[in-house]
Amino acid sequence: MKNEQLWKDIEALCALRGPSGREDAVREYLIREIEGHAAYEVDPLGNLLVRKKGKAPARRILQLSAHMDEVGFIVTHIDEKGFLSFAPVGGVQPEVTGGRLVLVGDNALPGMIGCKPVHLCEGKEDKEPGKLRDMKIDIGARDRAEAEKLVSPGDMVTFDGPVRHFGEGRVAGRALDDRAGCAMLLAMIREELACDCVFSFTVQEEVGCLGGEAAAYTLQPEIAIAVETTTAGDLAGVPEERKVCRLGQGPVVSFMDRGTIYTYDLYKKVRALADAHGIPNQTKEGVFGGNESRSLMTARGGCEVLAVSIPSRYLHSPACVADEADVEHTLALLRLLPEALAL
Repeated sequence: MKNEQLWKDIEALCALRGPSGREDAVREYLIREIEGHAAYEVDPLGNLLVRKKGKAPARRILQLSAHMDEVGFIVTHIDEKGFLSFAPVGGVQPEVTGGRLVLVGDNALPGMIGCKPVHLCEGKEDKEPGKLRDMKIDIGARDRAEAEKLVSPGDMVTFDGPVRHFGEGRVAGRALDDRAGCAMLLAMIREELACDCVFSFTVQEEVGCLGGEAAAYTLQPEIAIAVETTTAGDLAGVPEERKVCRLGQGPVVSFMDRGTIYTYDLYKKVRALADAHGIPNQTKEGVFGGNESRSLMTARGGCEVLAVSIPSRYLHSPACVADEADVEHTLALLRLLPEALAL
């Protein structure tokens, strides 16, 4: 049966705008939902740190972490015609940027990212994506004076788009990375756990995994689990050895990425745990990407670390795509970790 509360939280969290450094709305939602279930604090960087009492004291401190921020853009300049120059906040490619609808600033002003139309392209321009630096955000202003009444340099920009359920159990949303992870941790905080655990909802992962280091320094875990999404390359034309992971085959437990070599004993134990409970699971077939595990494992005195991720197509785009069953199976696996790892 579909976990209605989980999907309600995912849809609500994805509807909020929270690029790196501006995670306030996401944090406020989580605090409202955590009230009465656990003790929490907000650190000076903006991380939400949660200490949840379980049925028994923990033998080892287990931290589960998900980041609140999403990729986006920041306004850098307004030209004489009222167009906005911008820079990426996090890893966003030109291929997914031009022609997209966006929301600008705290008031969510509608705009669109304009690039040179194909009719005006010459030579290689019609075959190659434009540069982000050559694109502008059009908010419909007639000139600089009109635009300056609505927008200022430093305003944050996000892609615009709802969560959509489509096909045979698929879901799309611009901020599934990593609001789905936040929703799964929220589900665990609302429940009775086998033992005490700590949780972190971190800031600024997309611009260097900054929040994770501060969170782990404060919480001092012995084991830290990054709850994430990771790139699924099961697309037409992609060679089998570069598909990395696939939708519909369960949570991804990684052995290594470009930022972290994961604790091998943890990797084996968690995959065996999933197998023993009939939870489909897969590994990340290749050394690609990265997440805040590298910050969690090196904070303070260090800790054992692992990433458990939802496979997702089209990360860092206006619409990430995941499989609903993968999301629910990931939560099922996470629910087993306190008893298996911390008791």
